[in-house]
Amino acid sequence: MPDKKNIAKPQPSEVPASSASAAIDVFLNSARAVGPSATAEGRPRLVFALDATMSRQPTWDLACRVQAEMFQVTETVGGLAVQLVYFRGFNECRASRWVLAPGALTDLMTQIACRGGQTQLGRVLRHVCNEARKVGVKALVYVGDAMEEPVDEVCAAAGDLGLLGVRAFMFHEGGDPTAAAAFKEIARLTGGAYVRFDGGAPQSLAGLLRAVAVYASSGVDALNRLAQQDGDAQKLLTAMGRR
Repeated sequence: MPDKKNIAKPQPSEVPASSASAAIDVFLNSARAVGPSATAEGRPRLVFALDATMSRQPTWDLACRVQAEMFQVTETVGGLAVQLVYFRGFNECRASRWVLAPGALTDLMTQIACRGGQTQLGRVLRHVCNEARKVGVKALVYVGDAMEEPVDEVCAAAGDLGLLGVRAFMFHEGGDPTAAAAFKEIARLTGGAYVRFDGGAPQSLAGLLRAVAVYASSGVDALNRLAQQDGDAQKLLTAMGRR
C-alpha cells in the first residue's frame, strides 16, 4: 500500500488518486524503501512546511526553486535532514519522509498543485511536536500568507513546540494583519523569528532559508559567523532578537 503519511486521522472516504497523487505516492514509497536510518540518522532535522492552498501557487513555485539551497549550504558541516509538510484542499495535510537529497524534495514538490481550502497551521504545529518527541527537530520553517484558524488553539500548539526546543521561523508573504499577528506570536512562543518577504524577489527567500539551515545544522554561533558577511543572516538574527 502506498505510504501516504497523513498528519491527521484518515477520513472515512477519500477522493480517487489523480496522476499527481500517484506521483507523490511513488516518491514517498521510494523514500520509505531507503529507510530513515539510511537517510537521516544522526543529522539535525528541519521541517519545511508550506501553505499549498490556491493563493500560494506562485510562492510554491518559488519554494521549489530555492529549497535546494537549504541543503547545499549545510553540506560542509554534516548535512541536514528535511521533511516537507504541506496542506491544501479540504482537510488534506501530508508529510514526506525525512530526506537528505535536495533533488528528492524538488521532485516531490513539482508534482503537487495548490488547491483551494483553508489554512491548517495548527495541524502542522501538532505534527512537528510529534516528530520532535519521536526523533528530535531543531527548527520549523513555515511559508504562508494567511491565518484562518482559532489563534488561541494554534498558539497553544506553538507553546508546546517551544517547550520541546523547536524554533519556528515564520515567513510571511503579503500584508494580511491577522496572519502577521499570529505568525509573530508563534515565533515569540518558540524563540524563532517572524520575517516578511517579497514573493517577487526569490533571492530574498533563498538567502533567508540558507540562514535558517545554517542555524538548524550548526547553531547560533555558526549563524553569527555567517552574519558577518551575509545580509540575510543578519536579518534573521535581528528577527530572532539577537542583534
